[in-house]
Amino acid sequence: MIKDRKIYGIDISKSVFDIYSRSKGHAQLKNDESGFKQLLKNLPKQALVVMEATGYYHYRLAQFLYKKGVSVSVVNPLSVKRFIQMKLAKVKTDKSDAKAICEYGTINEVPLYNALTDVQAECLQLFRLLDSYVKKSTATKNKLHGEDVLGVPSKTVYRSLKRNLIHLKKEIKLLEERLLELVKQDQQHQLTLLQTIPGIGMKTALFLIVVTDGFKKFETASQLCSYVGITPTIRESGSSVRGRSRISKVGNKKLRNLVFLAAFSAYKYNKACKALFDRIVAKGKSKKLALIAVANKLLKQAFAIAKSGLPYDENFVSRLA
Repeated sequence: MIKDRKIYGIDISKSVFDIYSRSKGHAQLKNDESGFKQLLKNLPKQALVVMEATGYYHYRLAQFLYKKGVSVSVVNPLSVKRFIQMKLAKVKTDKSDAKAICEYGTINEVPLYNALTDVQAECLQLFRLLDSYVKKSTATKNKLHGEDVLGVPSKTVYRSLKRNLIHLKKEIKLLEERLLELVKQDQQHQLTLLQTIPGIGMKTALFLIVVTDGFKKFETASQLCSYVGITPTIRESGSSVRGRSRISKVGNKKLRNLVFLAAFSAYKYNKACKALFDRIVAKGKSKKLALIAVANKLLKQAFAIAKSGLPYDENFVSRLA
């Protein structure tokens, strides 16, 4: 890190973002072009702006600052959360988060942000819209089921919901086809490699590549697992207090769900994953915990394959993952 660099921590949300620096304290600006320009106007030459990878909200600001020549770092929100927990911070506000991010960037060597290419930017937009349509499709299916439960559903309502569902399915198919086309154009080799792993299909491989930017965002498999949220959380104290095992709530929800679903296939057909599943269940642990561990293993295998550039080999991958 450059000596005497001024660190600015930013906590960003849908409509506003909070900024904190040791020299200027706290401020809040609108999360739009006017707010970006106001921030840029007040940044010194040696500024380093640190922000969390908060879904999609950070993207526009990070791209804007990068193109204006400002040093930017987009960090894993789980790393910042753990940093706050280590400091035993009891107050949780946007203002305190911006300060914590600033302190995190001051203490740690944070990676510098690289702007997305046009292909990467379009993939991200497609992924966002696809996620939205999938949620709407699920809501529509639930509504249809609810109308059926009534016993005598309105034909007009029922037909409208059916038309809406058909339209959403068509749009989802179009978006997935375009996303696949772009990834094949940019990352065909990696897409093929990931599908050699038993348990990982086309859609999971596709979304893994899009969300991780071809695995360039992460230096270790553990960082990837933390980002996706496939890390088992076990509540246990001595021998008397126990709770259900669960997946960490921090991470990319859509990708987490896909990888967890892939674990159902992996524990049957992926040799290393099956051995892990059987070992955990044999110890008396729940099948859900075993599946979480399998999902974690699957991500580590994907990371190993992506970084090595070699197709799946059960003996080689077992040693790496």
